[in-house]
Amino acid sequence: MSARRAVVAREVHKRFGAVRALAGVSLEVEEGEFFGLLGPNGAGKTTLISALGGLARPDAGTLEVMGHDVRADYRSARRALGIVPQEIVFDPFFTVRETLEFQSGYFGLTANGAWIAELLERLGLAPKALANMRSLSGGMKRRVMVAQALVHRPPVIVLDEPTAGVDVELRQALWSFIRDLNAAGHTIVLTTHYLEEAQQLCTRIAMMKEGRIVALDSTARLLAAFSERVLRVKVAGALPESLAGGATREAAGWWRMPVADAAHVEQSLARLRESGAAVESLEVAEPELEQVFMKLMHRDERVPFPP
Repeated sequence: MSARRAVVAREVHKRFGAVRALAGVSLEVEEGEFFGLLGPNGAGKTTLISALGGLARPDAGTLEVMGHDVRADYRSARRALGIVPQEIVFDPFFTVRETLEFQSGYFGLTANGAWIAELLERLGLAPKALANMRSLSGGMKRRVMVAQALVHRPPVIVLDEPTAGVDVELRQALWSFIRDLNAAGHTIVLTTHYLEEAQQLCTRIAMMKEGRIVALDSTARLLAAFSERVLRVKVAGALPESLAGGATREAAGWWRMPVADAAHVEQSLARLRESGAAVESLEVAEPELEQVFMKLMHRDERVPFPP
């Protein structure tokens, strides 16, 4: 039995005047996935999310959330979706708890107190439950935005740059909570400029550029196709001739050498020992999503994607 699709986009196009925001975006996110949507500013990520939430109408194409068409069955699609937007928007006249109670009312939930209390606790908002929204710091306001998106227990949660400008404490608390929700079966779609977060959290990633998907695969396959493991060594004097051919010189006496695996690392270190080179420091850098991102954003679009 095939997995159920939590999010489906089929040939979605959107223009804002002369600006082509989306140019035929197609992707599927399976139920229960932790999915990353990455790309530089202006790539179309937020436009796609806005269209998914019904805030922007595509010029062409279709979008579905948990099998509900965003245009034909808007109410069901919106109820299945919780979006944490980039912008902090709040009503300055309500307390934190009142904000969440009103948000519950928008979805017809009248007995939601226990879940609101859990959200307040898990997001570190309990001490601020009776505080007016306008009195909160930016980080606390962002916590409330997360709670608002989750107040109706949506099966699909979209996080659009949720940790931008927030402190380490909130980042850790948020990811702990989101991991628990994902483990409980919620589908997570994340956009972030913190690529190390995406690498750690997302099992599959789509990368966007100029309104198009330029890569879509598992995180592991993207790392294997576009990144590399590197041995960095700092030596006193010159690097042995047997190693210098494949090495790149860096600043302050460091050399950078691609290595395939642990055995290759040991071979390189053995050659250093045999040459008598004095190794002052060394490190093995694992493949990084940042390398993948930079290569994809600057690659020639005519070059085929690795199989």
